[in-house]
Amino acid sequence: MSIHAVTDDHPTYDGRKSATGLRAITENLARRRAEAVDGPAPRQQAGRKLTARERIELLLDEGTFVETGQLVRHRATAFGIGINRPDTDGVVTGWGLVDGRRIFVYAQDPRVFGGSVGEAHARKVHTLMDLAESTRCPIVAINDGGGARIQEGVASLAGVGGIFARSVHMSGVVPQLAVVLGSCAGGAAYAPALNDVIFMVRQTSNMFVTGPDVVAQVTGEQVSPCELGGAEIHGASSGLATFVYDDEEECLLEVRYLLSFLPSHNEERPPRFEPLQRRYNGENLLDVVPSDPRVGYDVRQVLDHIVDDGEYLEFHADWATNVVCALSRLGGEVVGFVANQPAVRAGVLDAAAAEKAARFVRTCDAFNIPLVSLVDVPGFLPGVDQEHSGLIRRGAKLLYAYCEATVPRVQVILRKAYGGAYIVMNSKSIGADLCLAWPGNEIAVMGAQAAARVIFRREIEAASDPKARSAELIEQYERTITPFLPAELGVVDDIIDPRETRQRLVEALAMLRTKCTDLARRKHGNIPL
Repeated sequence: MSIHAVTDDHPTYDGRKSATGLRAITENLARRRAEAVDGPAPRQQAGRKLTARERIELLLDEGTFVETGQLVRHRATAFGIGINRPDTDGVVTGWGLVDGRRIFVYAQDPRVFGGSVGEAHARKVHTLMDLAESTRCPIVAINDGGGARIQEGVASLAGVGGIFARSVHMSGVVPQLAVVLGSCAGGAAYAPALNDVIFMVRQTSNMFVTGPDVVAQVTGEQVSPCELGGAEIHGASSGLATFVYDDEEECLLEVRYLLSFLPSHNEERPPRFEPLQRRYNGENLLDVVPSDPRVGYDVRQVLDHIVDDGEYLEFHADWATNVVCALSRLGGEVVGFVANQPAVRAGVLDAAAAEKAARFVRTCDAFNIPLVSLVDVPGFLPGVDQEHSGLIRRGAKLLYAYCEATVPRVQVILRKAYGGAYIVMNSKSIGADLCLAWPGNEIAVMGAQAAARVIFRREIEAASDPKARSAELIEQYERTITPFLPAELGVVDDIIDPRETRQRLVEALAMLRTKCTDLARRKHGNIPL
């Protein structure tokens, strides 16, 4: 049916022509969308690397991705860039579901301008981040680009800065996960660094502020991208990468796994899943921890016997390995574990381990994840290198993180707990809600031998046989330190049968679920960074 003008001043509209025109435009839209999906070439990435859209498909539940900004094009004209204006401008943005829960995601497309960040590219990311914050949903950033787009100059830099600012504003509000699956260079490398966790893949991922060419020009040192800032470097040396995997498929599946531990935002609890195993036998715990405090063991064997189904996700598994940080579940509820690792340097705390644990504690506290600390620590690592590397400042980060945390906090002393390291490992004196200890616990300023030598130094020096007298006095001192003394003094709330550890933790965390802490109003604390 045609719509005719009422007066001669208005044109006449013909319904059939209008429909035909709309059909043609719609068909043109479909063609343009198809070109945007295909990109400049179906597949230009070599080796094991996937395209941006393949990565998103692996991450999300099948068929749930809703794309935004597909037809966005840049407006720059300098240096001839105006001739090439592909759709998407090198980044695919949108939202979808992971295990039925909504997340936002963007993936840089290195086939378009090398995945570099231009003004339009950044504007798409800004829009997505604003949506994630306003709807209180996690955001996953898949990074694979060359940093700020040189041809767009300051407009590109402003766009990158806008990403930084939004990431800081969202920090602690919604989970922000960075997945580096290619290059992430220059100032843009700070975008993943501001996120809660970083995933990388061996041989294909690299991050650096100044690339190999700049390093060679300035220092004369020849280095490959992987040697300078590859996944293994950031996973084991710098501590920048939280998780490192062998291929993209495994990496993206693990992103999904991590999301299963995290709430959508800071005002809800993490997802709960009933354990598959119903009965737990803690008998083996009696054999895991040696009675001799000088003998090492793998604390992860303790985790194996107390967490739901023996499953946990370890953070920074290859960095600062003298402390273990992991997410798991107890009785279906998500819990963050911080555990000294006696298998590495006797579990001593050093600067890197303290920093690693502090970051993990703050992440858990931000997202309402209770903390359980498994303590078996001989103290802080002595040495000139440690003192010069900031052991005091970096150790204070862990102390600060625990003191500031408002989530339920439970300490379990497995064996030795000496000196300041005992205090900073979530002791009752710095606010732990409940402190439990195994029967073989030793809580003291230092080990019995060292303590006896300090206390009885003059007597030992004056003895005719100093070695024999030293052994005698050490034995005498050890008899005064009983495993029940901490309970008698109220330093710990109870001495427990190791076999009951899991049940006692489940009961304690259930009791603490309604914990409420009112902090004094302030702009923010001043953590020793």
